[in-house]
Amino acid sequence: MREEPDTAIGVDVGGTRIRVARIASDGTLLERVVEPVKSDREGFVAQLVELIAQLQDRGSVAIGIGIPGRVDGEAQHILSAGYLDIGGLDLVGRISKETGLPVRIENDATMALIAEGRVRPGAGDGLIFMITIGTGIGGAALLDGHPWYGGGLAGQFGHIVVSPDGSLCNCGRRGCVETFSSGTALGKLIAAAGFPQDTQAEDLISRAKSGNVEAETLLATWALPLQSAIATLVAVADPRLIVIGGGLGHEMTRALLRLPNRSSWFGLPIEAARLGDDAGVIGAGLAALSAYGRSSEGQRA
Repeated sequence: MREEPDTAIGVDVGGTRIRVARIASDGTLLERVVEPVKSDREGFVAQLVELIAQLQDRGSVAIGIGIPGRVDGEAQHILSAGYLDIGGLDLVGRISKETGLPVRIENDATMALIAEGRVRPGAGDGLIFMITIGTGIGGAALLDGHPWYGGGLAGQFGHIVVSPDGSLCNCGRRGCVETFSSGTALGKLIAAAGFPQDTQAEDLISRAKSGNVEAETLLATWALPLQSAIATLVAVADPRLIVIGGGLGHEMTRALLRLPNRSSWFGLPIEAARLGDDAGVIGAGLAALSAYGRSSEGQRA
């Protein structure tokens, strides 16, 4: 009898929802469950165990979990997770004990970049970054196809300072790009400009293309700080590619491409993410399979 190929459970913890899916070694999403995420410590763990159990009996061999916030992927340690009360929690130990499977955790942007890297030819060569635009701004780096952690927490791109006199950021400093170019910042810009409360980034882009000066100005105000942050990343690290993802990744990419390049020295090697909201959960499954030694790339005999 032919042995069924290995699969993994991928988990993507988002701002409002938690996605759990069974992922094949080629990145195919086989089945999933999605529900509102519980933010309290024990409630989150119980919810995660329950959702994994719904898919686990179908032959998965490992679990990958993408978590927002400051995650030391090399040490497999959660320092903080924003709105989630799981800082310092031994999530790997707890979930492994409950499920009997090996567990790998990473920052959620790292998981998304692992998936996005898989769908791009040559993504396993050199340095590539990802910037995620959502409630805040996240980031991740891959070097030769593997997560690059720097001293442990590299990729906090939302906290590049672009204006020292800017608004106070959650990190304690002022003027981080997250305070200017995140989804939260866009909502404030829309309100201040007097646009209807339900105006979306896509609406602004459509209006700007039709010649609406107010929409064009608002988009530029939103995107210019990120353009400056990206120019800094390029000057320091010269990545081969920067993938712009997250819930507003496509809209931010379009807004950035509407801006003139302000330097002949530093280009903007940007590209919109291709996998949408599925990137995080797919990457989590692929990361788990890779750590377990069963991914389709580098599969052992």
